[in-house]
Amino acid sequence: MERILAIFRNSINSPDVRKKIIFTGLIFVVARIFAHIPVPGVNLAQLQSLFAQNQFLALLDVFSGGTLANFSVMALGLNPYINATIILQLLTMVYPKLEALQKEGEAGRQKVNQYARMMTVPLAVLQAIGMYALLRNQGIIVNLDILSLVSLTVTMTAGTMLMVWMGELITERGIGNGISLLIFAGIISTLPVVFGQMITTVNAQNFFNIVTFGVMAIAVIASIVIINEATRQITVYYAKQVRGNKMYGGQSTHLPLRLNQAGVIPIIFAVSLVLLPSLVANYLAVSKIPVLHNIGSAIATGFSPEGLFYNITYFILVVGFTYFYTAVVFNPKKIAEEIQKYGGFIPGIRPGAPTAGYLNYILTRITLAGAIFLGIIAIFPSIAKLFTNVQSLMIGGTGILIVVSVILETIKAIEAQLVMRSYEGFSK
Repeated sequence: MERILAIFRNSINSPDVRKKIIFTGLIFVVARIFAHIPVPGVNLAQLQSLFAQNQFLALLDVFSGGTLANFSVMALGLNPYINATIILQLLTMVYPKLEALQKEGEAGRQKVNQYARMMTVPLAVLQAIGMYALLRNQGIIVNLDILSLVSLTVTMTAGTMLMVWMGELITERGIGNGISLLIFAGIISTLPVVFGQMITTVNAQNFFNIVTFGVMAIAVIASIVIINEATRQITVYYAKQVRGNKMYGGQSTHLPLRLNQAGVIPIIFAVSLVLLPSLVANYLAVSKIPVLHNIGSAIATGFSPEGLFYNITYFILVVGFTYFYTAVVFNPKKIAEEIQKYGGFIPGIRPGAPTAGYLNYILTRITLAGAIFLGIIAIFPSIAKLFTNVQSLMIGGTGILIVVSVILETIKAIEAQLVMRSYEGFSK
């Protein structure tokens, strides 16, 4: 706690870091203002009643930051962009040109991000049309003419692109990862409403269950911090080298392999995919065609957020994405080449390919522990409801994981900015 307070105090005293924090806060304010501007022609009272009765839609609203229940211009949130990013990450495994782009450094990553933004537009259009069809079948939106439908689709697509742009502004000029911070802000904004609903349901019978839920939440937060900070230290020795009249090397250091290399990204990716079947089911269930109605009802029953199949699928997706994204962000072959380039070696392991194989061996096993932990956190709401019977808290482990992880990463980003400013001041 003292370290956090010291970082906060130093960030306030540093003009550059203070400007970045203020800029990030202003973007949050703008995003929340747009989140409460509704799209015309929507019966908000009936829409909120539908969300109160439908657990899937309520969960979807939590991850949109409350924009979906308001059906604001940002109702689609960042889901189209996240889906576009997932598709591009998968395509890098198929198309060597995309993989080569990612290896070109900052310029290559910017090009891949540009492709993701371009792909976001058609995905946002499709999701906007699907959302309109779902709400029209529920009687919340009346039948629109072509011009009004185009206007609705363009408005919702523009809202998503505006969120993407604001996220990139935070990344470039603010503190931390902009996309993660916007998702974090959306989840945090729902907390007063969620806790208000919980307080209104408190009575003598469920008070103990709510206290139990609170204790479990504290335990989850503590475990998230421990897992996020946990590392496997691999000792690396550097041989002595003589260059001219000077001797270099002869020292040892440690290569830290994080237990959770992927951070919060696997959860975000898995949420985007696991909600799709339920979204399709809600649309088909209100169809007037008997076959489609039966298919939608069957999917809704089998893929309920409280169902076993849903939670198993969610768990598997989180574990799979953890391994996938770890492979994307950590390349053992490249690390082994860097170690060999500077005359380093791991005791008992030959440089080059054997070192890469050893790093991959270690990483695969520690990632398994991190992936299983993330999977358990993802299905935490079902586990908590099983023991406490508390139904009003919809954020669950996934929301807690995102909030805690983003806070930790943002603190590290602020600390890195402070360290950089200290070095710059020293050099002057």
